[in-house]
Amino acid sequence: MPDACIAVIPARGGSKRVPGKNIKPLMGKPLIAYTVEAAADSGLFERIVVSTDCPEIAEVAQRHGAEVPFLREASLADDITPVSAATVDMLVKLDPNGSSYGFVCQMMPNCPLKTAADVRDSHRQFLESRADSQLSVVRYGWQNPWWAMRRDDSFRLDPLFREAMTQRSQDLPELFCPTGAIWWAKADVLRREGTYHIPEKTGWEIPWQRGLDIDTYDDWDMAEILFRLDSASRR
Repeated sequence: MPDACIAVIPARGGSKRVPGKNIKPLMGKPLIAYTVEAAADSGLFERIVVSTDCPEIAEVAQRHGAEVPFLREASLADDITPVSAATVDMLVKLDPNGSSYGFVCQMMPNCPLKTAADVRDSHRQFLESRADSQLSVVRYGWQNPWWAMRRDDSFRLDPLFREAMTQRSQDLPELFCPTGAIWWAKADVLRREGTYHIPEKTGWEIPWQRGLDIDTYDDWDMAEILFRLDSASRR
């Protein structure tokens, strides 16, 4: 199997909670540009391609150094199709015989704070672990997920993990949440399974600040704060 890596950046045009999110300027730069640049600066990829159904996103992505070989079909750009389906579609169309790429990295543009070093570090763990698939994850912080509760219409609370409610937080195992920052898979496995969510997947931990997913305007505000803090720390 070849060792070459391809980066796929899925960026559909139908964002509802933050319209036009993928090309909306963040700190003076289109959101998608941060992910394209992190991929390019990592030095790992034979190709960096964007999967989008939107000509405007395609134009911005190309201007910042990515390829957009074709526009994504509408059936792969709705609200219910898994993102991995768009990545598999791109892989199969660019490498129909499976002879060009050994590894596929999916990077979501709504995680703009990841760095080229993060991409390299995640790749290193992926190879060393010999996993078939690897997701980037962040460690839960002050909101302890073991103490999660449901609340019904009468405001009654029902613990999800009843036994954990009587335990101290320091005595409970660490839990992790996936973030779309950097996902790796062996190309043949992704073709076969059609998803990164396979039983044999592993997790690479990224600091929560750099794993932030922007899905709402509040997330956008948080990203701006984190960028400013990072900029101030470098002075």
